[in-house]
Amino acid sequence: MKKLFSAILFVMVAMSFSSCGYNSIVQLDEDTKAKWGTVQSQYQRRADLIPNLVATVKGVANFEKSTLVEVTEARAKATSIQVDPNKLTPENVQQFQQAQGQLSTALGRLLVASEAYPTLRANDNFTALQGQLEGTENRISVARMDFNNSVQAYNSKIRTFPNNLTSKMFGFSPKGYFEADAAAKNAPKVEF
Repeated sequence: MKKLFSAILFVMVAMSFSSCGYNSIVQLDEDTKAKWGTVQSQYQRRADLIPNLVATVKGVANFEKSTLVEVTEARAKATSIQVDPNKLTPENVQQFQQAQGQLSTALGRLLVASEAYPTLRANDNFTALQGQLEGTENRISVARMDFNNSVQAYNSKIRTFPNNLTSKMFGFSPKGYFEADAAAKNAPKVEF
């Protein structure tokens, strides 16, 4: 009798956990981590293209060294900041975003300044790399949007009743969003 009662109690507890939202919270958490991986992959693709772009610019144009140094330093900083998918707090995502924003700003200045060098614009390697960077920036934008959508679904799930009880019980916490960079409002200034 005691075994039967224990088995019934076990089944009831298991059924209550299946309706408490735990499984769907875990699925959304994993989806968010996967989307974060895509974001990091696209940023890494951009970081991998930058050395080729800088080398091409150096080889073709008598280019302003400070801009090239700024791009190189921003790339180094951006690739040094990694955020663990299990720690996607708003603060960690913002720190990652700031480093990537500095790199975007430096790249923007490099691409705008390149307009002053007709030889550089005519160079096939530069044109191909510029096209790849533009495509990568579009991929980053899509990956960030997908990540934010995933974070929204996850954060909504863990904040609604009764899932909020389950999320607190098992330690699920809100994740951070990518936000528009304040510097993105202004076009980069290039002066010669």
